[in-house]
Parts: sequence; C-alpha cells; structure tokens
Amino acid sequence: MVEKKSAAKKNKKSKAINTVGKRKRAVARATFKPGRGVIKINRVPLDLINNEVVRMKISEPLALAGDGWKRYDIMLNVQGGGHMGQADASRQAIAKGIVKLIGGDIKKRYLEYDKYMLVADSRRTEPHKPPRSSQGPRRAKQKSKR
Repeated sequence: MVEKKSAAKKNKKSKAINTVGKRKRAVARATFKPGRGVIKINRVPLDLINNEVVRMKISEPLALAGDGWKRYDIMLNVQGGGHMGQADASRQAIAKGIVKLIGGDIKKRYLEYDKYMLVADSRRTEPHKPPRSSQGPRRAKQKSKR
C-alpha cells in the first residue's frame, strides 16, 4: 500500500517536460511544470528583459500557440553564444515544449511560420586552416601583379 502512494507521488512530479533548443553556440534548456504561466530565463522574468527584439523573439511561439501554454510555468536555462543566439535557442526550446504539451496542429503552424522553431540550424563556422590560422579559414596572402 505504501509503495502505491510513493509511485503516485512520483507520477505527479514527473509531469514536468524538458526540452532543449540550440542556435550556434547557445544552448537553452526549458522545463515546463504545471503553474500559472510564469516564464523565467535564467531566473529573470521575461517581462524584465531589456532588449525588446529579444523579448519578442522569445515570445513568438507563445503568441502562435494561443492560451494553452498558460497552465504551465516555463523555466529556461540559457548558456553560451550571444544575445540573439540565446533568444533563438530559447524560442526553439519553448516551441518544442509547447508541441509536446498541446500537440495537434500547433506543429504544422510552427513549421509554416518558421521551420527553425522546431529544427536546429546545422550551420557552423568553418575551422581556421593552419598557415594563417589567425586570419580565417580561407584567407590567403594578397597577390601583387607587378
């Protein structure tokens, strides 16, 4: 009897959904838990982020999803990259989580709007080559015609 109660408690705690979003060097890990619709990025509420463009970029999947996500608190941990890379990674993690939670036609809606909401961008910088590694991967010495 005691084992059944502890199993039920574990099932209640396991309602959290974890997703990952990546963009360039930025990695965002999102945790969705039942709550009141609070969104925090590195423990800072979304409303307190100063950059308006970044805030709007992160909230795009929320606007497309409607009100279904407001029953969950979203906690994001973002590391690496720059401001926009982190914003895109956060956006992707949120979109993936909402697709897991709500399902239905929301995935099609995201893919029609922007496929990078659900699919990681595979482009990476080219590694620098040995002779002039400080200048870049394809930089060569300037040629003189005279």
